[in-house]
Amino acid sequence: MIGRIQRPVDFERVLARPSRSRSAHFALHHLSATPAPSAWNAAQLRTARAELSTGDTQPAHSPVEHAPPAEPSSAVEGCWVGLVVPKRHAKRSVTRQLLKRQIRAAFAERPGMPPGLWVVRLRSPFDRQKFPSAASDALRAAARAELAQLLDRVLAPRAEKLA
Repeated sequence: MIGRIQRPVDFERVLARPSRSRSAHFALHHLSATPAPSAWNAAQLRTARAELSTGDTQPAHSPVEHAPPAEPSSAVEGCWVGLVVPKRHAKRSVTRQLLKRQIRAAFAERPGMPPGLWVVRLRSPFDRQKFPSAASDALRAAARAELAQLLDRVLAPRAEKLA
């Protein structure tokens, strides 16, 4: 099963870890855990009311550093994928959507991914001189090939352990 990471608290938990693998354009982060339960998110993100001398209330947010305890890797089942494709690296929405589709497809093609939370982050832009069209077949093929290498590097140590 491949799910999507949607809550900011889950992105923060995964991106706080060092990248597991990097390529020229992408970084891959992993956390062997399940997404935070919705009750935890509501409790952490709910605004607390602080009394002021003027009688007006001002929202005070609780700190994000208090993440839920990490679960043992044996209890984690399923794979959740989060995508970070910033506008500063892919100016056109067509390009951002193309890259997101390619990332999801790359994960769908590899059923043997270790369970947990995965975040793929675009860390540098593709050269516009080389790929002038926002949704060209050349850009699609280049992104797919780079993502395949990135995921293969993560699966390679695991394949060696099984052999």
